[in-house]
Amino acid sequence: MPNGKADYYDILGVSKSSTLEEIKRAYRKQALEWHPDKHKDNKEAAERRFKEINEAYQVLSDPEKRRAYDQFGHAAFSPGGGFPFSSKAGPASGWGGFGGQSGPFTYTYTTSSSSGAGGFSSFDFGDPFEIFEQFFGGASPFARAQRIPRYSIDLSFMDAVHGTEKEVSINGQKRKIKIPAGVDDGTRIQFDDFILSVNVKPHQIFERDGADVYIRVEIPYSLAVLGGDINVPTIDGDVKIRVRAGIASGSMIRLRGRGIKRLRGAGRGDQYVRFIVNVPAKLTKEQKSLVNQLKKEGL
Repeated sequence: MPNGKADYYDILGVSKSSTLEEIKRAYRKQALEWHPDKHKDNKEAAERRFKEINEAYQVLSDPEKRRAYDQFGHAAFSPGGGFPFSSKAGPASGWGGFGGQSGPFTYTYTTSSSSGAGGFSSFDFGDPFEIFEQFFGGASPFARAQRIPRYSIDLSFMDAVHGTEKEVSINGQKRKIKIPAGVDDGTRIQFDDFILSVNVKPHQIFERDGADVYIRVEIPYSLAVLGGDINVPTIDGDVKIRVRAGIASGSMIRLRGRGIKRLRGAGRGDQYVRFIVNVPAKLTKEQKSLVNQLKKEGL
């Protein structure tokens, strides 16, 4: 680019025709790869790269800013660069561009607690879609983070999904803290006097992608052929769903709103159920006779 900055599309490894989902996937991959905690031998370079990745995602994931970038390049976000602000986000709203470092990019989550010990003032999102947006808030957050103690906590999958309250020891003092529903592996919660990293243990049957949940369910061959009802596990308990007759192994259905509560924004994700047809390896003599009969009938 003319001003020496790398192209945002090149940073994320996507093309100008990429969809928003493709950009999100590329961002997730790059952010996880270049997380500074994974490059302790060269943390300064990783921090610079990590900041570039987040800056690129902030622009390319926003339709209005992406259009401006496609038209004006990096100049659209420098002071006086000619970003075509809409009525929703004009110069008066504090959008000074990345060059001015004045964009409102820090997300805050507040809660109340009768004891005063469980509240926390802000979220430092480690999730790939929420990750460290305060990079654009002015002074380097890494310099600040070096002065704040960091701790980590292990959570079960369900505690992360539904939220929980934990008692922790900070500087020799026991404190109760609240973990909100929807935190993911790598999420960082910034309290007033420390930063907490969340480590989420894998679940035996559920897999997670953002706010969506995936599960594989084996069904008998007879149910795949004839169809019928089956109970399927969700993060809120079993639900009964109908399997259509003749369903193929590997088919997937979506249970809308049965996923995980979103940390940013309202609503929940979805649950996706992939059916695996269990074809028996061994058949009784009677079963073989029935299958041979079906074979003769061309089934």
